[in-house]
Amino acid sequence: MSLRSSLIDTHAHLYNRPFAEDLDLVIARARDNGVETILTVGCDLESSRNSITLAERFDEVYAAVGIHPHDALQADEEGIRRLRELAAAPKVVAIGETGLDYYRDRAPRDAQRLAFRRQIRLARELALPLIVHDRDAHEDILSILREEQAAEVGGVIHCFSGDAAMARACLEMGFYISFPATITYPKNEELRAVVRSVPMERLLVETDCPYLAPQPFRGKRNEPAYVRLTAEKIGEIKGLSLEDVARITTLNAGNLFGIGQAEQAVRIAYAIRNSLYLNITNRCTNACSFCAKFHDFTVKGHRLKLDHEPDAAEVIAAVGDPRAYDEVVFCGYGEPLLRLDLIKEVAAWLKKKGCKVRINTDGQANLVHGRNIVPELVGLVDSLSVSLNAPDAATYQDLCHSQFGELAFEGVKEFIREAARCIPEVVASAVTVPSLDIAACRKLAEELGAKFREREYNEVG
Repeated sequence: MSLRSSLIDTHAHLYNRPFAEDLDLVIARARDNGVETILTVGCDLESSRNSITLAERFDEVYAAVGIHPHDALQADEEGIRRLRELAAAPKVVAIGETGLDYYRDRAPRDAQRLAFRRQIRLARELALPLIVHDRDAHEDILSILREEQAAEVGGVIHCFSGDAAMARACLEMGFYISFPATITYPKNEELRAVVRSVPMERLLVETDCPYLAPQPFRGKRNEPAYVRLTAEKIGEIKGLSLEDVARITTLNAGNLFGIGQAEQAVRIAYAIRNSLYLNITNRCTNACSFCAKFHDFTVKGHRLKLDHEPDAAEVIAAVGDPRAYDEVVFCGYGEPLLRLDLIKEVAAWLKKKGCKVRINTDGQANLVHGRNIVPELVGLVDSLSVSLNAPDAATYQDLCHSQFGELAFEGVKEFIREAARCIPEVVASAVTVPSLDIAACRKLAEELGAKFREREYNEVG
């Protein structure tokens, strides 16, 4: 299956002997599987130099230069000087892999820690992100990253092997988390649980080839084409399509390393899973404290910051043939029911096409328009998802900061009551903000006649 969004293998070792005879075919197979960019990562001075050579040879290959903890003794003053020179090459995009390996202990731990610190300092000097190797050294990795102010440049914890708490600590420092094909191994449920805990916006995929081949090829040579199998497994774990995972991780890799072909166009209509979402306004009556748009107007790899509010003709043109989707959802980075007339026009067109129509709303439309607008949606809308977000007015205003003040929460509740009477499906939701009484939100939603859904809270910006 071809992909509209390419994949990026963010960690490969293409200079290794297993690729000596057929590297051109390996690159071609990667391209055939939608992998259009590969980052080959040095582990010592020689392999770092070889990575640069490969990046110069292949358009789709970029390089990282670094000294692996196994070779930490190379990272003396002369080694760091030579690494600095190598990092000046045009296609070098990161320092690494560096870090700590307390599993094999092929270099003294003191030497590993010093080499790690020196390379973090080099990364900060050159304003390049880090690629961090961590094996059985979680506490020291975190301590050194903090002490050396690695958050200044960020980076990725590659081939992640820690738990959810370790992942959270890395995310809080601005790091990405990268997963290899070990998540495809049947007995690796603990690592798949970590995948579930990491926001897609901070996740990368890699092969670490020629090592760690995915389950169908386990025991054989790994190669960049197989990163697609890791992406498919992440999609399975996250409830996303392969296309979604490719688009999101490509954008992530672009944000971190400046590589790849991430989608740049602002979207009116954008697909996630098999739903088509319509982004018709960025205005909102709330300024929710948990809303991601205050630091990024990107959702699941789609850019949603509008330069103008589209009219109905523009929206319909952006939709194309809606029958390819399970549903069409009015939901962008704003409150769609601010544009009630447009919704009614476009929804009428969608219903003529036989589409299921849903609106995601903050439930304050009656306050906005000064009347009960729910009856105007009957026959046009199959489902309403309403952001309840609190069990009481004070909590609601504290979290959502509505322009309607103390009237807002009662307005939301009344909207849900009215909708439950005449719209086929009404779902009230709440974001799982720490300390929020989710059970009380659920109870209130059911009292109002709606179903209830928890929405995952992501505090990592």
